[in-house]
Amino acid sequence: MSDAIRIGVDLGGTKIEVIALDPAGKTLARWRCDAPRNDYQATLRTVRECVTRIEREVGARCSVGVGTPGALSRVTGLLKNSNSTWLNGKAIVADLERELGRPVRIANDADCFALSEATDGAAAGAAVLFGVIVGSGTGAGVIVDGRPLHGPNGIAGEWGHNPLPWPEEFELPGPSCWCGKRGCIESYLSGPGMTQDHERATGATLPAHEIAARAAKGDEVCRETLERYVDRMARALAHVINILDPDVIVLGGGMSNIDMLYQAVPQRWGHFVFSDAVATRLVRNRHGDSSGVRGAAWLWNR
Repeated sequence: MSDAIRIGVDLGGTKIEVIALDPAGKTLARWRCDAPRNDYQATLRTVRECVTRIEREVGARCSVGVGTPGALSRVTGLLKNSNSTWLNGKAIVADLERELGRPVRIANDADCFALSEATDGAAAGAAVLFGVIVGSGTGAGVIVDGRPLHGPNGIAGEWGHNPLPWPEEFELPGPSCWCGKRGCIESYLSGPGMTQDHERATGATLPAHEIAARAAKGDEVCRETLERYVDRMARALAHVINILDPDVIVLGGGMSNIDMLYQAVPQRWGHFVFSDAVATRLVRNRHGDSSGVRGAAWLWNR
């Protein structure tokens, strides 16, 4: 098996993406296909077929890392908490190792995003990185000295399912979240969370990217929605800084494309951070949608 070429697999709910990276992080081959929804055995076969295709293209048998929603249970070794529900309760590591005939490393997709940005992305060289995905949901990963931090429960970085900190009276008890709680950070800072907040305030339903675009063009109502979003992100990330004190926070996912976040959020989070100054940097991801699959490949970096 080649130690030089690493294969990463992004095992999503709607698509499976596979990439091969050389030691410098150059993409040697790439393939994407639809994920077989609600069919676990077909998912395993599709991963094997994609890896086989990539290995034929690069001419080597490679290490394989896999990023997927959810986490491995420390009790059972089975996958849990995945929104690709047909993967939950499955011995996915053992099954993929049997399918591929080699050891496989697996991590949460947000951990893979964070690892990618810490290895050769926007936070390369940072000692402590908090990598946040804000898109259709929210997720986060923690990287310390180039290695993902998982924790004894396998849930390090589950930032989105904590309550929004320092809530205003009008924010209580908060919107319902799919996890069964109310007022979770995800229910405010995901793309659907912004859409729902705008609808509660105005009665109008607009996708998050449209709200941001209209706010940038001077739409006052959309600007107010975006201001609420900025304030909530500042509070939510200040909470992280108070606990983890990372060198860098990297944003990914669709909401990371809102340009004003990178100046407006740090301008506000100082009010909530328990320090006289805040040295933590908030930056945009470097690798975009490729961060997850690249990070899966880098699971074999050490």
